[in-house]
Amino acid sequence: MTSPTKSLFCFGVGFSARHVIQRLDRNVWHIAGTSTSPDGASALTRDGIESYVFDGSTAVPGVAEAVGRASHILVSAPPGADGDPVLLNHSDDIRAAPHLEWIGYLSTIGVYGDRGGDWVDETFEAAPTSRRSRFRASAEAAWLELARHREAVRCRVFRLAGIYGRGRSAIDTVLSGRARRIVKPGQMFNRIHVEDIARIVEASMAGRGQEAIVNVTDNEPAPPQDVIAYAAELLQAPMPPEVAFEDADLSPMAQSFYAESKRVRNGRISADLGLDLLYPTYREGLAAIAADYAAVSPSLAGRT
Repeated sequence: MTSPTKSLFCFGVGFSARHVIQRLDRNVWHIAGTSTSPDGASALTRDGIESYVFDGSTAVPGVAEAVGRASHILVSAPPGADGDPVLLNHSDDIRAAPHLEWIGYLSTIGVYGDRGGDWVDETFEAAPTSRRSRFRASAEAAWLELARHREAVRCRVFRLAGIYGRGRSAIDTVLSGRARRIVKPGQMFNRIHVEDIARIVEASMAGRGQEAIVNVTDNEPAPPQDVIAYAAELLQAPMPPEVAFEDADLSPMAQSFYAESKRVRNGRISADLGLDLLYPTYREGLAAIAADYAAVSPSLAGRT
């Protein structure tokens, strides 16, 4: 068995980063990453990932050494009011990393703010309206600025739409029995299947694409109630009740998502990275999840 020739360090091995890692050949790639807890780090170790506990509050010596071995760095750790925790604690280590070729930063289309349902693309200025999106916009700028001082390092910002996949989808919500079709007239959300996120990030890691910022969203923004209804149809489940937004009693976090409506273009996925989406709309993505569940659960086989 040959030794890996490339090394990926992930600051925050969450839902999206795990799917990226699953696509990488472990004969080629050494993988290291962080969790915010010892239990989370232990889970990474069991999956063959060199793991570290990093909660963003202080620099971790082992992380500094691992960054020094990295050819690629993927960042999904969220920023806070004080700034990006990775840059606050490990920016000097990253600037000094001798083998570094690529930095990927997982951001959010939330940086575009509320556009009243209008279309936006990467040429639009960031205009975040929520506090957390303002933190993201500042972090994006900080990562791009760091890379400007490393001529050989490519930094790519991936602005992600609402992420879904197996275990985290409208199919799962309907199966839980807690689904509702929340209606707010004119509301549009953008979505992206986690497998398409992983494919896009992997392509960029491999050297494809020239653009610093890429919107990672599917082809069809849609009202949230339509997505829940389609999931119920796929499962041949009772149609979840329709609830007006004003009567939905949503958490403050959920309400904040409904405060913004926009439709986000994704042309750079094909034009810059040369990729077609596996799941160009929520229909293909939800159908694949439902079929996957039916394949392993006889109780669902007749409902999809």
